[in-house]
Amino acid sequence: MTTGGVNLDRFFEDVEAIKEELADLETIYTQLQSNHEQSKTLHNSKSVKDLRSRMDAAVSAALKKAKLIKVRLEALDRSNAANRSVPGCGPGSSSDRTRTSVVNGLRKKLHDIMTRFNDLRQRMSSEYRETVERRYFTVTGENPDEKVLDRLIETGESETFLQKAIQEQGRGQRHDAVREMEKNLRELHQVFLDMAVLVQSQGEQLDDIESQVNRASSFVRGGTQQLEVARKHQRSSRKWACYGIIILLIVVLIIVLSLRPWENNNNNGGNNNNGGNSNGGQNPGLVSPPPPVV
Repeated sequence: MTTGGVNLDRFFEDVEAIKEELADLETIYTQLQSNHEQSKTLHNSKSVKDLRSRMDAAVSAALKKAKLIKVRLEALDRSNAANRSVPGCGPGSSSDRTRTSVVNGLRKKLHDIMTRFNDLRQRMSSEYRETVERRYFTVTGENPDEKVLDRLIETGESETFLQKAIQEQGRGQRHDAVREMEKNLRELHQVFLDMAVLVQSQGEQLDDIESQVNRASSFVRGGTQQLEVARKHQRSSRKWACYGIIILLIVVLIIVLSLRPWENNNNNGGNNNNGGNSNGGQNPGLVSPPPPVV
C-alpha cells in the first residue's frame, strides 16, 4: 500500500502486531477479573495460595504487555515524525493524517484497557478493605477507625488475634496476594496515567492537523473563487477591448467616407488636361514675322 509516495506495508505490520498485543491484554484483564470474583468464595489456604499465584502471574503479564505496547507506540510516533520529512508527506498530508489517526486510535484503545485495569484495582482494594473491616468487627465487636484499618491493611500483623483469625481462614495468603497485586496494579495505573496524557496530547495534535487541513481547504476554496473572479474580469476586459476596436474602426470609416479623398484626386487630374488643350500645342516663345511692305 502506498500513500503520498511512501510504502505503508511496514507501518501496518507494526499496527497489526500492536492490535494482537492489545487483544492479549484484554484477555488477561478478563482472566484477572474472573480470578478476583473467585477469590471471594475461597477459604482453603492451599486454594487461596494457588489462586494468588495465578493472579500474580496475570498482573505481571499485563504490566509487561502494557509497557511493551507503550514502547511500540512510541516507536510508531518516531516513525511518523521521520515520515513527515518525506516530500508530499508533511504535516496535514493524507499520509500523515492516516498514520497519526491510526496510532492515536491504538493509544486510545490501550488507554481504555488501562482504565478498566485501574477500575479493577480500585474495586479490589475497596473490597479487600471492606473484608478486613468486617473481620475486625466480627472478632472485636467494634468498627475500626480509618487509621487502624489502614495499619491492618498495610502490615497484616498489627493485631495478633486478628492475624490469627485471618490465617485460619486463608486470609493471610489473600492479604499477601492483594499487597503484591496492589504493587503491580499501581504500576499499571502509572501506565494508565501515561496513556491518558498521551491520548490527550495526540488528540490535540490530531485536532490541530485537522484545523490546518480545514484552513488549507478554506484557502484553496478562496483562491479558486478569486481565480474565477479574475477570469471573469479578464473575459470582460477582452470584450470591452473588442468593442473599443470596433467603435474606433467605425469612426475611422465614417471620417474616410465624409472626406472622400478619391474625388479630389480625380478633379486635379481633369484640370491638368484642360490647360494643355487651350494652348493648342503652340509654343508661346515663337511669333510669326509680319509680311513685307510692297
